[in-house]
Amino acid sequence: MTIAVIPARGGSKRIPRKNIRPFLGKPIIAWSIEAARKSALFDHVIVSTDDEEIAAVARKWGAEVPFMRPAELADDHTGTMPVVAHALRWAMENGWSADPVCCIYATAPFVRVADLKRGHELLMESGKAHAFTVTPYPYPIQRALRITADGGMEMFQPEHYHSRSQDLEPAWHDAGQFYWSRAQAVLQGIPIFSARSAPIKLPPHRVQDIDTEEDWVRAELLMRILREEDAVQE
Repeated sequence: MTIAVIPARGGSKRIPRKNIRPFLGKPIIAWSIEAARKSALFDHVIVSTDDEEIAAVARKWGAEVPFMRPAELADDHTGTMPVVAHALRWAMENGWSADPVCCIYATAPFVRVADLKRGHELLMESGKAHAFTVTPYPYPIQRALRITADGGMEMFQPEHYHSRSQDLEPAWHDAGQFYWSRAQAVLQGIPIFSARSAPIKLPPHRVQDIDTEEDWVRAELLMRILREEDAVQE
């Protein structure tokens, strides 16, 4: 059995009620739910939340909310791995032999069905514990700068002052859309950012963190452009 877990706590602070705020006409969590359901990869699409309003919205858009997340897993410092582990334990206690599992972020409207399928294939073929979405940094991190205490500038790695960008190793960062995991890897707490993970590479133009109001505006603009491009290609 394969399940998707969408963590969506109610206490978001930088963007209040972020997980159910309308994003281009529907609650932002609905984009993740719809992608999961359209993929046909999952026997169950579960939303893990501590909030009754979020639970109601999730059910309206086709997800299951078979339990309410305990308060100790719904604070500002709880990562997604303990939340997914909690969902897996609930599944096992209720007779679901769930493996693998996919954690899909609630505020990831750019998640695509094809990427979910590619991630699943990569996890199964690679033999890794996890597979998660990454995207390249837009500029070489080896040439990053810091502002000094006296208001000046200096390089983090001054040895690369004369290095050409094309000669430097590309760097990647978490794209924040979803990750696939073997159930035991989650239950054992095997870190995602490790050699035991495989990268699901995404192009930068389909990646946008949504943590601030400015991020939200940029994400909606980007989504409009991508939808127009998709319409033209069809």
